Amino acid sequence: MNLVDSSGWLAYLSDSKNADSFAVPLNDIKNVIVPTICIYEVFNVVLREKGESQALQSVALMQQGIVVDLTFEISIQSAKFSSVNKIPMADSIIYTTGQIYNATIWTQDDDFKDLPDVKYFSK
Repeated sequence: MNLVDSSGWLAYLSDSKNADSFAVPLNDIKNVIVPTICIYEVFNVVLREKGESQALQSVALMQQGIVVDLTFEISIQSAKFSSVNKIPMADSIIYTTGQIYNATIWTQDDDFKDLPDVKYFSK
């Protein structure tokens, strides 16, 4: 399983420098974990930069993966992870979700850079 974080989705959707790196897991979308926090973050950025129609198209693609809601268990585990590792809330939710689902996290976000089970690509 794979999990592409919000920065990876945005790179892929905007065809930026690292888009091809994120295309690797996204070409197998049925095996991609999609935390609802990523849907929020991607929709928010695309809405602001490209408008509602493009934002809806972006999250429609994300819905083709395995959408994972923020559960009680994920909330508690990610809060502990955030507290211990000083990782921001959204990133701790994304990372914890990946850990629970035994997924590799694909990202270009520096907060994940040195964590286990992460494929990090420098911006």
